[in-house]
Amino acid sequence: MSDRPDSPRARDVLLRFGPMVYAPTALFALGEGSVLPLIPIIAGALGADVALSALVASLLVVGQLGGNIPAGWAVARFGERTTMIAAGSLALAVSVTAALVPVLAVFAAAVFLTGFCAAAFGLARHSFMTTRVPIMFRARALSLLGGTFRFGMFAGPFVAAALVAVFGDERVTLWFFAVCLIALIGLVAFGPDPEVQSAPVTARRSADVEDSGEPVTGSIPVAERIGVFRTMFRHRTVLARVGLAAAAMSAVRSARQVVLPLWGVSIGLDASTIALVVGIAGAIDFTLFYASGQVMDRFGRLWAALPSMMLMGSGFLALALTHETASPEMWFALFAAVIGVGNGLSSGILLTVGADLAPPDDPAPFLGSWRTLTDAGGASIQLMVSAVTAVSSLSFAAGGVGLIGLLGAVAFLRWLPRFTRGPER
Repeated sequence: MSDRPDSPRARDVLLRFGPMVYAPTALFALGEGSVLPLIPIIAGALGADVALSALVASLLVVGQLGGNIPAGWAVARFGERTTMIAAGSLALAVSVTAALVPVLAVFAAAVFLTGFCAAAFGLARHSFMTTRVPIMFRARALSLLGGTFRFGMFAGPFVAAALVAVFGDERVTLWFFAVCLIALIGLVAFGPDPEVQSAPVTARRSADVEDSGEPVTGSIPVAERIGVFRTMFRHRTVLARVGLAAAAMSAVRSARQVVLPLWGVSIGLDASTIALVVGIAGAIDFTLFYASGQVMDRFGRLWAALPSMMLMGSGFLALALTHETASPEMWFALFAAVIGVGNGLSSGILLTVGADLAPPDDPAPFLGSWRTLTDAGGASIQLMVSAVTAVSSLSFAAGGVGLIGLLGAVAFLRWLPRFTRGPER
């Protein structure tokens, strides 16, 4: 396909989406990433105890989980650009309100609504890329989208540390988030209209097939929009199979953010050493995000999904066996790096597979259901780790995460080739 003289080059396609998708994503992730690590601290300063601070922090995930299906409806009804502007504007309002009104209930509501807005913004980008990016570049484009988000979340805590050091108030990060959102809204509202600059791929494909050389005298037929819940029912088979495999991947990826720091504490490492190990693993993860897209576009989705799940699953299982060894610190660093490699290879997989499976003419309702499943996997694993650790031990919790990873690998191997064929689809 890419050898055709009129076929767009990957570089040109990706650069075209810079001001439309990648720059707004970087701004949102940078602002959110600056606030995220300080949510429990701000909640504590407003009077919350440790348990309540943890609950407030979890409201971000709850809001994101609850926002996916309404976001699917909004994108299908109003379009990607309008949804992104609305989500950014609401996030701006709640961020400024939380900064100006130092009340715990207001801050908690702001955290929840920020997660809700993040779901709407993320689904709008996902839907836009699904319909506008040519299939031969899809995985690279979506891996770059995932990498852009990871960059913002990686750099955000460093920005937060600098701001707090200068101003001495954790709530300054809320103002920084607001500035990022103002820039985002301006870019989306006044920049090139993505829905005009890039026509849907399906429309271009239909035009290529049906062009008879005659002038168009009638309207272009479009598929009937069937709504979110009818879409869920219609695609229940693929959601119950590939969707659960994707939820397992999301769970394992999310678990590393909880298990690795706790593991470092449990073997007696200090905070700086834990941060160094986790930071190195995160750097390895970040450097591999584009390689994942290359693999998926050239060889197929399974060639990235399966190694990723095998590495993360086996990494957690092996880590679970090292707590009482003679050198637990060495094994901690080694398997944190292995898990980082696996996570890096998974960059963009959930976005890409969701785009492959979504109905091409109206993807937003399906993507809302897809993202709800994956977000549910990421949210529930943290509860599982806490519960298993309380009842048994952290080693059993890490082993359980590893087992989920290997089961997810088996599910991908069994179902992914049936429902999506990757670059040749």
